[in-house]
Amino acid sequence: MQSIRNVAIIAHVDHGKTTLVDKIIDECQTLDERTERTDLLLDNNDLERERGITILSKNVSVLYKDVKINVIDTPGHADFGGEVERVLKMADGVLLLVDAFEGAMPQTRFVLGKAIELGLKPIVVVNKVDKENCTPDLVQEAVFDLMFSLDATEDQLDFVTIFGSSKQGWMSTDHAKPTTNIIPLLDAIISEIPEAPYRLGDSQMQITSLDYNKFVGRIAIGRIFRGDLEEGKDYMLCKAEGVKKKVRIKDLHVFDGMGKARVKTARSGDICSITGIEGFEIGDTLSDLENPEEMPRISIDEPTMSMLFTINNSPFFGKEGKFVTSRHLRDRLYQELEKNLALKVVDSSTEDKFDVYGRGILHLSVLIETMRREGYELQVGKPQVIFKEIDGIKNEPYETLVIDIPEEFSGKAIDLVTQRKGDMLVMEPKGDLQHLEFDIPSRGLIGLRNNMLTATSGTAVMTHRFREYAPYKGVIDERSKGSLISMDAGASTAFAINRLQDRGRFFIEPGDVIYKGQVIGEHTRDNDLEINLVKGKQLTNMRKSGSDEAVKIAPKVNFSLEEFMEYIREDEYLEVTPESLRVRKITLR
Repeated sequence: MQSIRNVAIIAHVDHGKTTLVDKIIDECQTLDERTERTDLLLDNNDLERERGITILSKNVSVLYKDVKINVIDTPGHADFGGEVERVLKMADGVLLLVDAFEGAMPQTRFVLGKAIELGLKPIVVVNKVDKENCTPDLVQEAVFDLMFSLDATEDQLDFVTIFGSSKQGWMSTDHAKPTTNIIPLLDAIISEIPEAPYRLGDSQMQITSLDYNKFVGRIAIGRIFRGDLEEGKDYMLCKAEGVKKKVRIKDLHVFDGMGKARVKTARSGDICSITGIEGFEIGDTLSDLENPEEMPRISIDEPTMSMLFTINNSPFFGKEGKFVTSRHLRDRLYQELEKNLALKVVDSSTEDKFDVYGRGILHLSVLIETMRREGYELQVGKPQVIFKEIDGIKNEPYETLVIDIPEEFSGKAIDLVTQRKGDMLVMEPKGDLQHLEFDIPSRGLIGLRNNMLTATSGTAVMTHRFREYAPYKGVIDERSKGSLISMDAGASTAFAINRLQDRGRFFIEPGDVIYKGQVIGEHTRDNDLEINLVKGKQLTNMRKSGSDEAVKIAPKVNFSLEEFMEYIREDEYLEVTPESLRVRKITLR
């Protein structure tokens, strides 16, 4: 019987997880020579490639020294932490990647804590040792201290450390002695990660992840904990609250290289995907028909943020998108629930409005961006944090915020965070940067990134992760500047924009078609101001078009989707279409 190792790669965002998986695939010659080679093989979604982050956890299987290694790549971003917790259930050990310069970060602490709770053996990989001013030895010590503080067992604390650079494609047991390949890491996986045990007995598999295919429907993915699973055989699906349902496996696949291989039987210890079963949820157990035995259920983190989604009813409705009705929007949101587990959709009092709950701004913005690329038109309201009442006291979500910033800007950063009710926990030098840690209500993070990057000339690196619910901290000052609102519809003119530049900064440029009630810029003061940008110069014989000096207009403000989501006020909607992002007042006066 083939030996199997199930290993999950965990780390903070941008510490090199997906790049390392690429190198493992290359080293084990998993790809067919005829396959076109691209960077970051596993980040195959357009959004993942553009943003340089992993959004969905993925499985890949490689063969090394006749041992099958199932590698699970996980997201590093806090908003997708729900993915990480579940996939760790499928692993027997973890590769903990840590940046040789940045060291252990908030997400590192979170994922490592989960792995230690589950009793998984870690291999510490200190990555990016080719960086300037990096301190691999100190980082190794810091990881040991972190594991000790997380109550790791003696066996877990006795971890192997591998040093290297995923980008340059080498790993070594000593950072001062670079090698030419990543063989030391693969050898460490085989020697340190326990072999997936083959357990005899009644079949048992927990569904820990899912995929969706429009041809076969929902696909259940999980690890077989006991016995074997067979194609075409009947099993019992154990659902929540003791509900049991008879199901049949239609197709059974195991992971093979970058794809899947269809098999008749899958053994315990292996990770497989199943099609043909309906009505399952994450955490359900697939067990023997005669002796059904349920496994402890997996809990998924609750959402912390909500947004109102509604149809586009602006004057420009239906000009760019294919899917514009409330039925289209409803069907698409409920389809997303099939695979996006940390998401919740609640129907509101009217049929064209939906409350969508997610894990954070990024989590919701990825959904919105995906929908607009598919041809949907929609409007979204201002993000709201979810309050809870615990023991009669109003509680709100709090997050740990980490900022790495050049020393000359640290005062501005501290000032901005404290204005938003943040409390400083740590301040220490890290190379030529200042490392700051804060405890801050989630409300305080909405709109903070934009202000922070402006105040620090774009040098601040911010990361945050949900900590817990705690008592409400009082009112936080919102955006202080008012909006510039169009009072007429038509194409904006350079003449009008030039005349009104002293009133604020604009989100549009000359020639852009605008409508009445659209927010076309930010006012210099705190009140809203209606202006006319459509009005051109009155031409006469005495006043010709070319007699004025050439106008000098400041470039428009280009906000990203997340920046706009954070920017809008309570009385504004963000209009999202395949080609455009516009802000408008909810009531077009």
